[in-house]
Amino acid sequence: MKYMKKVLAIFAASLAVLSLTVSASAASTEAETETGLKPFSADSLNICALKGPTAMGMIKYMNDADTGALTDYSYDFRIVSAVDEVTPQLIQGNVDIAAVPANLASVLYNKTEGGIKVLAINTLGVLYICEMGDSLNSIEDLKGKTIFASGKGATPEYALSYILRENGIDPEKDLTIEWKSEHTECLTSLISSADGAALLPQPFVTAAQQKNDQVRAALDLTAEWDRIQEGKENGSSMLTGVVVARTAFLDEHPDVAEAFLDHYKESVDFVNENVEEAAKLIGQYDIVAEDVAVKALPACNIVCITADEMKQKLSGYLQVLNDQNPQAVGGALPQDDFYYGAE
Repeated sequence: MKYMKKVLAIFAASLAVLSLTVSASAASTEAETETGLKPFSADSLNICALKGPTAMGMIKYMNDADTGALTDYSYDFRIVSAVDEVTPQLIQGNVDIAAVPANLASVLYNKTEGGIKVLAINTLGVLYICEMGDSLNSIEDLKGKTIFASGKGATPEYALSYILRENGIDPEKDLTIEWKSEHTECLTSLISSADGAALLPQPFVTAAQQKNDQVRAALDLTAEWDRIQEGKENGSSMLTGVVVARTAFLDEHPDVAEAFLDHYKESVDFVNENVEEAAKLIGQYDIVAEDVAVKALPACNIVCITADEMKQKLSGYLQVLNDQNPQAVGGALPQDDFYYGAE
């Protein structure tokens, strides 16, 4: 029972991250629910992050603000469990900056007619193909397999399909994909399968491995995506999350936005270079348990990519989604003004 509670908690964090599975309809939620976030003022900046890797990268920034180590502005950080807690607040103007799924940023840009811009990529891919054994060493090894996955009709399906097809594998003919509603179902099916595989995100993978050391993260879909891009002039990246801001806020307070990016990059560098210290803070903020965070962090692909590199990687990623289902990006690809700081 204790194990299941822990796995379910990790599932909740992973689900927040995998709100990258969010559809355009979910993003169109009207601004109705109040969460008490204060509007922006000259000395207060409201920032939201989703529970999971998108909040992990902000952990030093949050802690410095809470302990008084930062004195340039007054910060109000909130960690939320679901993307629909953030979306209406951004639209209402109660949140200035937020970490959201990459495709949702595009959906919000379209919905608000340019009222949202992306500041940085904060998380690359967190999806892994896992197995019980050691038979999977390449994408080609998936032929004839059954993959248990969640996120049908959303980003995980589009990303998996893209990687399979680019490797000459037809996802409808060369293997079987059994779609589940939750990561926990995928894991259960994997453990009881003699020769199956499962599409799972970090940090859920690490939590599962702590209880069953036979679960192996065989294929990193971020690395597989990067392999496809080799030799391409404008290669993209597989992405999970980005940091966005309201356009009106950026226009009124460009100095605050630049300060945010400086602090955020410093926080990301700290998390990647000081894993044990970062994991302790992550546990204290109840994002993910410390023992899970310390092992999962190196596999969470936490980054801070801005300006032209951000535009290249994100625009290519959104193009892949758009090619499969335009509604995944809000019906149309964003214009150049979507990418803050890019040429």
